[in-house]
Amino acid sequence: MARVTVEDCVDKVENRFELVLLASHRARLISQGAAITIDRDNDKNPVVALREIAEETLSPGDLKEDLIHSLQKHVEVDEPEAVAVPQVTADSGATEATETDADDNVSFDSMSEEELLAGIEGLVAPEKSDDY
Repeated sequence: MARVTVEDCVDKVENRFELVLLASHRARLISQGAAITIDRDNDKNPVVALREIAEETLSPGDLKEDLIHSLQKHVEVDEPEAVAVPQVTADSGATEATETDADDNVSFDSMSEEELLAGIEGLVAPEKSDDY
């Protein structure tokens, strides 16, 4: 194929605007180092992209999906929904209390306000000397 025309590619991608978007996206990918699927023949990247589309070495659907993915700023990730926490009722209060009692055994260092103030007052700034 010596020349690539729009008519060669419109058979594969029906909308000319979409063809321009796909070819320009593919040309950018080639510029970034993506492997080409045809012989270059001293053609520039946009011509190589059009020739790839015309010769159907790349699927226009795959190019379109790749283009859409590259334009998305926020990709939504399907995360599993959180498991619902069982509600405490009057009947299940006894069983819930035994589970929370085990959590109450955790101890933290606690300090009263007076102890904190005494500790801060005990700190002494280093003395200034002429040696420094």
